[in-house]
Amino acid sequence: MFSALVTGVDRGATCSRRNVSMRRLLYAALLSALLSSYVGCALPIYSGDPGQRTRQLIFTSEDSRALLNTWERIWFLDMPDHMTPQRIHGGVI
Repeated sequence: MFSALVTGVDRGATCSRRNVSMRRLLYAALLSALLSSYVGCALPIYSGDPGQRTRQLIFTSEDSRALLNTWERIWFLDMPDHMTPQRIHGGVI
């Protein structure tokens, strides 16, 4: 501190400006990484061939449709609740 008074250089101001600029750079990098995750894949995931692309789109839509069934099966939403007043017969009628 004494050397700063003698030389007239305030090192605290220099370090704080450096910290602020580094913090801004870090925030900008974090924001750009966050926003780039919403943009999508840099490479196209579907083929350029129309026939193969159609098959890929059908498979993707079927996977998305099956995801709902899987989600309900994981959380046991596809089974009847035991508290329901109406019992469902599980055998072959």
